[in-house]
Amino acid sequence: MSLKAFWDVWLAGRNYMLKAYITILGRSTWALLNTYYAVLMEKAYFPDSVYIYAEEIYSEELKKAVEGIKILSEEFGFMPEIFTEIVSEADFINAGKEISQLVKRLKEEGHKIAIDITPGRKALVAAALIPAVKYRMDHVFYLSVKRLEAKPYMMIPLSIQELKDFAEVKNEQ
Repeated sequence: MSLKAFWDVWLAGRNYMLKAYITILGRSTWALLNTYYAVLMEKAYFPDSVYIYAEEIYSEELKKAVEGIKILSEEFGFMPEIFTEIVSEADFINAGKEISQLVKRLKEEGHKIAIDITPGRKALVAAALIPAVKYRMDHVFYLSVKRLEAKPYMMIPLSIQELKDFAEVKNEQ
């Protein structure tokens, strides 16, 4: 039995919910990585799987994004499975369908689901928010930064950035 299979069995006996993290690669790979870093540090949300959607025009940045997710995850002592998906530029209808199918499947499998809308362009963010509402995602993260800086998370003053979880705001009302 592999180590992962062992942990799957062990965790299943403890009602552990698997966690998924969905993000959208846009113009800035730093925005994707910095939000992921903030989620790990501030929310201690350590996903078992990460899904990165990218429009064709940003597909050359996918390798960097995947590598960054691996490095950050390893620093926090875990290693999620990472999946990538390339979608047509500004094709929010098909992207929305793909993300909805993924979210539906993950919910059926009992996952907690977080989505990061920080780095995506408007069309894909809109497409991602439809399943977020429809399937009541556990977290909808957005890293608000007062001035844009292409730097690692910890090199940007924490006083000018704030991680928001719109699902928490909704649940508090």
